[in-house]
Amino acid sequence: MSKNINSILDSIGSFFGSGDNLPWTDPDIIANCEREVVGEGDGLSKGTGNTDSIMRLSWALVHSRRPADVQRGIAMLEAALDRDGGPLQRREILYLLAVGHYRAEDFPRSRLCIDQALQLQTSGKH
Repeated sequence: MSKNINSILDSIGSFFGSGDNLPWTDPDIIANCEREVVGEGDGLSKGTGNTDSIMRLSWALVHSRRPADVQRGIAMLEAALDRDGGPLQRREILYLLAVGHYRAEDFPRSRLCIDQALQLQTSGKH
């Protein structure tokens, strides 16, 4: 009984704590994504396939434990945000930017990106 109560209290504490529950990536995942981006010229079209590979790499970078990777992911995503894309892609980029800024401990900027992504979400429902 005591073990169950402690387990419940630990769950509540971790829920309200400032723990980071976002997924992490390791250097192997990032290296695989980098190889995928570099290898895009091997018979795949440069359009959508390359964009998808770059988005996967950006996702891996902003979820890295290494601050340099996170910053590189943020830079890639900011460049992608300037390109033309649909609202769904823009929302995905804004979300990933929010994750990157969160990991970089730039919380106000992270919040701004989330607010912009949510604005796209709500405007897309009308």
